[in-house]
Amino acid sequence: MMNFKYVFRWHLPFLLLMGMLSFRAVAADTLLIVGDSLSAVYRLPANTSWPTLLNNQWKKRGGLPDIVNASISGDTSAQGLARLPGLLQQHHPRWVLIELGANDGLRGFAPQTISQTLGQIVTLVKQAHAEPLLMQIRLPPNYGKRYNDAFYAIYPALAKQADIPLVPFFMEQVAIKPEWMQDDGLHPNQAAQSFIADWMSGKLAPLVAPSMSKP
Repeated sequence: MMNFKYVFRWHLPFLLLMGMLSFRAVAADTLLIVGDSLSAVYRLPANTSWPTLLNNQWKKRGGLPDIVNASISGDTSAQGLARLPGLLQQHHPRWVLIELGANDGLRGFAPQTISQTLGQIVTLVKQAHAEPLLMQIRLPPNYGKRYNDAFYAIYPALAKQADIPLVPFFMEQVAIKPEWMQDDGLHPNQAAQSFIADWMSGKLAPLVAPSMSKP
């Protein structure tokens, strides 16, 4: 007759190990944001940023990933690319939101160069077995229609080529409200952060929540 007492003892370490691995897999679900001042909240306290507010919101809801905001004000896409390998190794994210390119455009970089750099970022994210989410970026209208159109077209073309989601640009909702903008006319102020967090939740949650059951 089988002694279940000893069978249970033999299986207990294995069951504990599997439980720990399962817990780690769940705990490791992270959305990494790699962006510039629009996500690093230029001239504002970090705890008031839309990524922080969104992370707090998602923790209350449950079933959504932790958010790590690795955005740095002033970063170009090339600077984001240079930082990315270390960030991927440190955080092992399941998703990476790429919010870069605005500073490239403000400096007049060639659209082809910007596209190539963003493409390299997408490739690195995929090689790390994470899912890239690319945010559309639009420049202020004073940069000229020809350049603005070429710059804007980078993002849908790359998203289609790489077969990844294209996340709408939250600044298109914010810049039309002067009371939500800093005096430089480029960055959202603190009053806008709560709106951005709510708006971005509506765009991002459908992209990450269904994937929570993936191995």
